[in-house]
Order: sequence, then C-alpha cells, then structure tokens
Amino acid sequence: MNISNNISSIQAHQSMLNNSAHNVANVNADGFVPTNTRISGGDNYVKAENSKADNNGSKMSQTDLANEMTTQIIAVDATSVNVTALRTQDEMLGSLLDIKA
Repeated sequence: MNISNNISSIQAHQSMLNNSAHNVANVNADGFVPTNTRISGGDNYVKAENSKADNNGSKMSQTDLANEMTTQIIAVDATSVNVTALRTQDEMLGSLLDIKA
C-alpha cells in the first residue's frame, strides 16, 4: 500500500465520520432521513460514497443511534490504522535515507 492509499482512506473515513455526526446531531429532528456512507476502493484509491437511507415515511427521525455508534468506531479505528501505516512508512523512508547518506 502506498502513501496515497492511506491518505485517501483517511479522507474517506473522515467523510464517514462527518456524515455519522450529522445523523446523530439530527436524531431529534422530525422526519430526518440519515445519510449512509459506503467505503469502496480499487488498486490506487479508497473513496466514500454517500447516499440517503430509504425513507420509511416516519414523522420521527430515522437515525439509528446503535448503527451510528458502530460507524463512528469503525471510522476512528480505520483512521488510526492508516495513520500508523503512514508513520511506519515515514520511519522506513528516513532509515533508508540514513543508510544512503
């Protein structure tokens, strides 16, 4: 995995966390339909795809706090893993440069 993959993953999971926070902030808003985030990726990228949840016609907020809590844990943990990978790559590159010097 290269640095750009880690950075795009961090950005995608930040988008996921932002959407989840927006959903939680509107948990008491009547008729609110939450936004779902799906993380997808290919060989050289990771991206977030956002879409509105299906509207069930409820007059109350359709935000599921248990789902949002899980989503936030996933986003935070994924970001932490990618930051650790970036630090490791940085340390390895620094060691490589020290060897050449």
